[in-house]
Amino acid sequence: MSDPHAERKNLILTGASRGIGHATVKRFSAAGWRVLTVSRQAFSEDCPWEGGKENHVQLDLAELTDDLAAGDELRQRLGNEPLHALINNAGISPKGENGERLNTLTTDIEGWQRVFAVNLFAPVILARMFKDQLAAAQGSIVNVTSIAGSRVHPFAGAAYGTSKAALAALTREMAADFGPLGVRVNAIAPGEIDTSILSPGTDKIVQEEIPMRRLGTPEEVAATIYFLCTPPSTYVNGAEIHINGGQHV
Repeated sequence: MSDPHAERKNLILTGASRGIGHATVKRFSAAGWRVLTVSRQAFSEDCPWEGGKENHVQLDLAELTDDLAAGDELRQRLGNEPLHALINNAGISPKGENGERLNTLTTDIEGWQRVFAVNLFAPVILARMFKDQLAAAQGSIVNVTSIAGSRVHPFAGAAYGTSKAALAALTREMAADFGPLGVRVNAIAPGEIDTSILSPGTDKIVQEEIPMRRLGTPEEVAATIYFLCTPPSTYVNGAEIHINGGQHV
């Protein structure tokens, strides 16, 4: 009798509860992948993909360390199966008391530390945690950076933008380190994507800064992530793909 798990592909995705993460889960699930999701929140019944509740781990990535017990739960969920993709999508960008952007003068040190713990340190900790299973699958790691990593953004905070610039640099370093293991590491840098977290004033950016004069969709981002985790991209390594309608030009 054949092993029912023999052909199943496994994905770990952080930040799955909304927007790009939500669309990515649906894209991979539709292709038959088993998706293990990680977020600070409990599984939401508004995310009706197959096996979602059983494959969700509630974990605050700001507290993730190499030997955290909650990381063990994630390892237990995957078991001894190979890991075909790790998508580091979780990211936080704290706001001020009135919802204002926090800059280098107004972000306290605790805020900097928490942002970097989630946006930068968690991706490399998870990659190291699952290094052997990624290598067994000749898998792919995708780090989600941002257009805010390459310019001062009117809405994204200073700590967020700086952490995303660091994540782009980390992607290059990881590509060099994981490549000899057969594991590719790439990044995507979304611009203004039509999600629930858009800030007032985005319409002006669309009309003045984006050549395509429209927002991107979570599904367009998810499709690029899927490309980076599947055979058409098997020689793409250490790249950062801009998904912003030309906003970066």
